[in-house]
Amino acid sequence: MEERSNDTICLFDVDGTLTEPRQVIKPETEAFMAELRKKVHIGVVGGSDLDKILEQLGGRVALERYDYVFSENGLVGFRNGKEIVRRSIKDHIPEDSLQKFINFILRYISELWLPFKRGTFIEFRNGMLNVAPVGRNCTKEERDSFEAYDKEHGIREAMVNVLRKEFADLNLTFSIGGQISFDVFPNGWDKRYCLQFLEQDGLKNIHFFGDKTFEGGNDYEIFHDDRTKGHTVTSPDDTVQQLRSKFMQ
Repeated sequence: MEERSNDTICLFDVDGTLTEPRQVIKPETEAFMAELRKKVHIGVVGGSDLDKILEQLGGRVALERYDYVFSENGLVGFRNGKEIVRRSIKDHIPEDSLQKFINFILRYISELWLPFKRGTFIEFRNGMLNVAPVGRNCTKEERDSFEAYDKEHGIREAMVNVLRKEFADLNLTFSIGGQISFDVFPNGWDKRYCLQFLEQDGLKNIHFFGDKTFEGGNDYEIFHDDRTKGHTVTSPDDTVQQLRSKFMQ
């Protein structure tokens, strides 16, 4: 039996790469990942919080099925099921500044007219804020509808441009990802943050697979980092197809 490469890892975005947005991984994709793990290390890095990522990857057993699981861009991380890092945006931005920022967002959204709005416009995570102008409490159909509306009207892009100008002194990064929201975090806390832990473990060949690799997308920085070999995918099926041709021949 061929031995697994000790210095190679395939690192995956979640939404749009291993799963459809906010959906559970398909059994056939999960089975393929188990086969891939026999050849290389595998890991995931997503912008969502840990509970959401684990929900999409089949529950807490995912911490054992992947060598590395990074949520919130790597601000919360696990290696072989054991926590290795946890950082909080509260330790980086003073409470007074955070409240000014949050209040501004809520005022902005209150004056925004959309085809519909639901609840949970701001989600406070460990390493970031997630802002959803339409509200995170959407059905799948409403998510799809807002995504199409946003592509036409640029709701998220316009909001990000306003926030970037208004709060330039906070040195924040704004990253549009998924269908309905964007993430806000301190500069340098994008998905590249997780790479330091892979390097520490001697992983020199880091293949990153993601769908939002365009400028402004939440895979852009890690995709273009000199430490990674970036691969753009269009769906979970495309991810498997690319992996099959690169690693399973």
